[in-house]
Amino acid sequence: MRHAIIALGASFAALLTPTSARVQPAPAITSTTVELPAGDALFPGGSSADAINNNCLACHSADMVLNQPALSKSAWESEVGKMIKVYRAPIDESDVPAIVDYLASTKGTN
Repeated sequence: MRHAIIALGASFAALLTPTSARVQPAPAITSTTVELPAGDALFPGGSSADAINNNCLACHSADMVLNQPALSKSAWESEVGKMIKVYRAPIDESDVPAIVDYLASTKGTN
């Protein structure tokens, strides 16, 4: 039993003995400048784009939306509905038909 206690004590002492660790130098932090494209472009189309410009540009750039794949009118209705219901986009229900019509005519599968 005495040998077991000595062996246990030696094992415990070995765990508490500090080991040499390599100290690595801190990484160098450098500053980077990034030029982003202007994000203040409006949807083209004049007054037919008023509803989408007034509602969608708060979260999306026109370029991002106009680079989406072409969808059917019903798919655009679903997308606009998702923005309202899931993402809580503050879009007035009276603007939804104009937004959907704009998206269907600009990025529709007609």
